[in-house]
Amino acid sequence: MRQAVVGLLAHVDAGKTTLAEAMLAASGAIRAPGSVDDGSTHLDTDAMERERGITIFSATASLEWGGARLTLVDAPGHVDFSAEAERTVAALDAAVLVVGANDGVQGHTETLWDLLERHAVPTVVFVSKCDLENPGRGALLADLSARLSPGCLDADALLAGDGAATEEAAASDEAALDEYLDSGTLEPGTLARLVGERAVFPVLFGAAPRGEGVSELLDALVSLLPDRAWPDEFAARVYRVSRGARGERLAWVKVTGGVLRAKAQLSGSERGVPWSEKINEVRVYQGASFETVTEVPAGRICAVTGLSHVIPGSALGAEPAADRPVLAPVLSYQVVPEPGTDVPALVRALRELADEDPMLGVTWHERLQEVHVQLMGEVQQDVVRELLRSRHGFDVGFGPGGILYKETVTAPVEGVGHFEPLRHYAEARVLVEPLPRGSGVEFGTRCSTDDLDLNWQRLILTNAMERDHLGTLVGAPLTDARITLLSGRAHPKHTEGGDFRQATYRAVRQALMVARERGECLLLEPWYRFRLTVPVERVGRALTDLTRMAAVFEPPVAAGETARVTGEVPASEVGEYALEVARYTGGRGRVSLELAGYRACHDADEVVAAAAYDPEADLPNTPDSVFCSHGAGHTVKWFDVPGHAHTAVDPARLRPYRPADASFFSK
Repeated sequence: MRQAVVGLLAHVDAGKTTLAEAMLAASGAIRAPGSVDDGSTHLDTDAMERERGITIFSATASLEWGGARLTLVDAPGHVDFSAEAERTVAALDAAVLVVGANDGVQGHTETLWDLLERHAVPTVVFVSKCDLENPGRGALLADLSARLSPGCLDADALLAGDGAATEEAAASDEAALDEYLDSGTLEPGTLARLVGERAVFPVLFGAAPRGEGVSELLDALVSLLPDRAWPDEFAARVYRVSRGARGERLAWVKVTGGVLRAKAQLSGSERGVPWSEKINEVRVYQGASFETVTEVPAGRICAVTGLSHVIPGSALGAEPAADRPVLAPVLSYQVVPEPGTDVPALVRALRELADEDPMLGVTWHERLQEVHVQLMGEVQQDVVRELLRSRHGFDVGFGPGGILYKETVTAPVEGVGHFEPLRHYAEARVLVEPLPRGSGVEFGTRCSTDDLDLNWQRLILTNAMERDHLGTLVGAPLTDARITLLSGRAHPKHTEGGDFRQATYRAVRQALMVARERGECLLLEPWYRFRLTVPVERVGRALTDLTRMAAVFEPPVAAGETARVTGEVPASEVGEYALEVARYTGGRGRVSLELAGYRACHDADEVVAAAAYDPEADLPNTPDSVFCSHGAGHTVKWFDVPGHAHTAVDPARLRPYRPADASFFSK
């Protein structure tokens, strides 16, 4: 039987969940469609989803239609849960992008479109709510063509062999054009290939509450989606982690090769730490209910219990490593507990939530005695607050959001850390060097095993990878840097595992202090990629605003009565600008934002001055070292540590660079 995992994506209130209910009902998978308004939907299974009428967590259900098995994945539509939507996209074979006929393409629609393009997911567009007032099919198709892709073509016309639509489809591909010129039409297999290659995006119209267009959408999915062959070797990708009704940890996986079996022993590595665990149960979910099965073949999704180390994005078996996420929070919020709260228990609860959503970025600031989290917006705040209350009994509030800055270095710098209180001993010497933007932090070694046993090297790199290293400008996390172990020393009697943890932390921090003294530290801030559409008569105001916001942008492009400006802008300057655009354009303007990555901070001097961060006073991240003299340990300031160090770097003894990957830790 042909099969495909099909995601349903849309901006909020486009009618996505209602469409999913109608598809399940039309296929006979459920008796009748549920209603978002009364909280009876099959796929919004969480109490918060039913109360708010929005999808917060992705949910799955399968149906059969026309001899094919389609597994529907209802992804979150609210912008605050974009990260969950992005993780879901990685598990899809195809997508249905839902656009409301009454409000057309929205900014978040374009963000989702770019996400589908980045992951090369074949996409069908369903224009919903056609029973409401709308500009008409022709105008809607023109909007889709202009805002999304010229390949958005009327599916009815394509399937009927309409000359104009078929000719446009053929023009997207040389072989298809030859076929069209020879026969005047395109074979169904050719259309399926063009859809699979994202050259053509069939557009269907309907009104899901009335069942209009739903059967036609299912027919199009079955006939236009190409078959896909899966490899025989086992491979899978984790796209979500959640908790079951009894609190059990569920890892949701897309099987991309071979067969996933219950009781199978799997192994891998997360943040350089190898793991080996056995799958207990394999579950196939249908909304809130599930069936326990013994195996799941390639091409399908399931949830498994027993894997406690995997996170969203983890690759299993022969699956290659995942790309870095694009949609990520850029705001950090202080979590404000009620007086008398057990703060360590609160931090543990937040880290359990971060186990399900790694983007939450829970950080405990020892110096400030504060816990911070990274969030997308106010709605996600409400969800985190409710999860803490319902699962763990904590009532919390949130402080004002602040920009999540990061730091890097601009030139290579060595650092050394030494930890030698009485009857302890460890020394580590590292190199910190810059990497291209978006690289994150990489770890590796060039240390000779003649200088330091491989087991100690593994321990040092494990210690280096287990925490965020803070920069010395404002105490923001280090990024876009490679940390390489150059040398180290252990004592045959006095070295314990924790000694190298202390030495490693201090070595990295000492290197960053040296970089700061040399002026080789760089503050980074998040930038958004934006699309700003305004009436042509308001372009001057828009350009003035963008210049004031330190944006970098292309010249405006006029299209009828509107003009579009694209570019990049510091996230710190955006604030509530979307509301401002709506105000000064009388509701006719809109702006869409997507994280473009981290760039050099445009007002770094002001940010550093406002932070007033003293890196030497940040004792949990001290750059100083501890040496032993006359039978007692004493502290040596960071700038004097190289003169006291017991190791040196001999270039002739350095080995070729070896990354700290799974193979390094498994041998």
